[in-house]
This record gives sequence, structure tokens and C-alpha cells, in this order.
Amino acid sequence: MLTAGHPDHRLSERELIVLMALLMSLQAFGIDSMLPALGVIGSDLGATGNERQFVIGAYFLGSGIGAFFPGAFADRFGRRPVLAVGLVVYVVFSIACAFVTAFDWLIGLRLVQGLFCAGLSVVPAAIVRDRVGGDRMARLMSLIMMIFLAVPLVAPTIGQAILTVLDWRWIFGAMAVMGTLVGIWVWLRLPESLVPENQQDIEPRTILKNMGNALMRRDSIGYVIGSALVFGSLFGFLNSSQQLIGEHFHAGESFALIFGAAVLGMVVANFTNSRIVERFGARRVSHAALLGFIAASIAQYISAGRADQQLWEFVPILAVSMASLGFIGANFSSIAMQPFHQIAGAASSAQTSLRMVSGAVLGSAIGFAYDGTARPLATAMLSCGLLALAAILFSEKGRLFARRTVQS
Repeated sequence: MLTAGHPDHRLSERELIVLMALLMSLQAFGIDSMLPALGVIGSDLGATGNERQFVIGAYFLGSGIGAFFPGAFADRFGRRPVLAVGLVVYVVFSIACAFVTAFDWLIGLRLVQGLFCAGLSVVPAAIVRDRVGGDRMARLMSLIMMIFLAVPLVAPTIGQAILTVLDWRWIFGAMAVMGTLVGIWVWLRLPESLVPENQQDIEPRTILKNMGNALMRRDSIGYVIGSALVFGSLFGFLNSSQQLIGEHFHAGESFALIFGAAVLGMVVANFTNSRIVERFGARRVSHAALLGFIAASIAQYISAGRADQQLWEFVPILAVSMASLGFIGANFSSIAMQPFHQIAGAASSAQTSLRMVSGAVLGSAIGFAYDGTARPLATAMLSCGLLALAAILFSEKGRLFARRTVQS
């Protein structure tokens, strides 16, 4: 096993992609596997109405706030120790959540779990940036996201399968098992990628300076804000999806299938992006995808405005929106990280924190605005898409589709 400061690139690119995806997927599994169980959890623990969404929102918010911290520690002590802390907390708090008897305790535990597990979202991007940059980073991140998104495809099905034979508490048991298995893989196979010349001081002044740099560059910040906006609307769908599909469209028994069909577009989009991004450039691909997201949001807004909107209308348009996000996520993230090779951990922390806190607050607001129809979600998606376009135009000084050469 290698020590910090002596990176070993013998870990193959394929294994790196799969391992980074699995680390990030632990966060997704901790959210999406809960979706079919929200009604049961709320009933068992005394939560009513839209309150059940806090099981998701608290974890999102905790992850967003917590993301502000692990990058600085990863830039000082290395990537592996930060991942180790996140994995241990993920397992221990999953077990703790399985034994709660009060809804308030569950929300508190989920919030703290999100806080301390934020490194599982932050550090993988820093590890990839340690190795590559530019459009190649966008390609790798697309492949990581493609595998990562397989979890939202199957997690609701796993959650629903557990509910058919066991108590909802066993979903948290499944989280603990997954965290343990991924932790063993990290311990045995993942080398340290932080080199000595990129180690940063842990002093607050240095941390704040590095994070400030990561959030102050005009060519980067628009992509962070744009990503927060469009994915905030996605979080809004996640928060309200169980009620929207189960109660508004009366298709609760098919929830996992419908949710998976909507997410499948993101998987296909990320695979396609990995094939084309180095040819056309991350900016060109993601700018076109953002315009596609806005167009789909307009269609959804018009459809949701009718009193008799049908499920067969809602799901295909949502799938197009989510496919657009598949071309946006990895590319926006890679463009935002390109200038920060020497402070990749701090930059990933600052940017991830801003994205997730903003997305969590926005997503909770959208979800809590659920009124028995798809109108609040459709309105939010269109508004977020237009605001994201304004943010990108700010970073690009009013010009879309330009391709830039960056240092890798």
C-alpha cells in the first residue's frame, strides 16, 4: 500500500472509474432507496403530508454543508484518510438510523450523516483531477456518472423489494453493507494521489483563500451556479417523486419502473458524452444540452398547465430533461474544476458545497411546494434552466459554444 505523496498510477483507468462511481453512488443509494419507503416511514414515525420529504432533504442539506470541509483536509492529509472517515460514518449512522423510534431523531441522524459523508462526493472529483484535466477529465467524469447513475435506476427497486419481505429499517442495513464493501475495496486498492508539491496548509487563512479562489473566477463560477440550479430542480423531483407518481398519477405500484425509466436517459447521455466530449469539447456539448433542457422544460410547463395531464405525457418529457442533465453534469463540473489543479481538493469542496446546499434548499422548496399536480415542478425546472443559462453567459462573457484549450 502506498503512502501520501507517492501516487501510483498502476490502478487502471477502468478500475478508477468504477471505484469512484461506487464511492459517489453510496450517496445516491442513501437517497433513492428511501423513495418507495417514505410513506411507510412517515406513517410509522408520525410524519404527515410533505414532512416525509425531510428524510431526503435533510441528507441533501447535510451533504451540502459538509462538502465545504473535506477538500481542505484532502489537500493537506491526502485523499484516502478523508474517504476513510466518510465510509466509517456512512456505515455507523446507517445502522443507527435503522434503530430510531422517532421521526425527529431520524431527520437529525440523516443530517449528521450527510455532513460527515460529504467527502464521498467531494474527493472522487479531486482524485480524477489529480490525474487528468480538460476534456479528458470530462470524459472520465461522464463514465463515472454513467456507472453512478445505475444506482438511481436500481435503488428504488431494491428499496421496494426490501419492503415486500422486510421492514423499512432493513434499507438502512443495505446501506451499511454497501458502505462496508466499498470501504474494503478502497482500503485494498486505492493509492494516494496527492503529491507533496500540491499539499496545502490547514490554516483557516489558506483554506479560505483557496476556496475563495475556487468561487471567484468568472470563467468557473457560472458553471457552478448553473449546475446548482438545474440539479436543484432535479432534487425537487426527487423530493416529490413518490407523491407525484404515487398520488397524483396513481402509479405507486410502478414507482420503481417509472423512476428508472426517467433516469435511464441520464445513463445513456453520460455514455454518449464520454464518446463525443473530447471531439466536440465540454462547452459545446453542455451548452447545447442546457438549451435542450430549457426546451423540454417549456414542453413540461405547457403539459402540466392542463388539468388532465397524463402520466404518458409527463414521463417522456421528464426523461428528455434528465437526459439533458446527463450532458450537463460532468461537463459543467469539469469546466469549473479546470483552473484548479494545485488546489483540487479545496476547489471540489467549495464548488460541491455551493452546488449541494443551493440544490438542497431549492429542491426542498420545490418539493414542499407540491400541490397535488406537476405544475410546481414544471415551473421550477423552466425557471432554473433560464437562470442557469444566464449564469453560463456570465462566465462565457455572452458567448456560447466556444471551445478553449486548457492545461491538463
